[in-house]
Amino acid sequence: MFSNILLITSFVLFAGAVYNLLALKKRGMYPPKHLLRKRAGSLAAGALILLILGVIFR
Repeated sequence: MFSNILLITSFVLFAGAVYNLLALKKRGMYPPKHLLRKRAGSLAAGALILLILGVIFR
């Protein structure tokens, strides 16, 4: 049960990282590009950590 929560959270964070990376391509987005890159990197790092923990505890 705990590993399933970690894996689902990992996929949600990964989807957020992809969304922020795709937002870099759009014109006229409010958050500056460096902030979007930083946010996408943080979300991807969190997703990777939770994915590893989910696989270990499975």
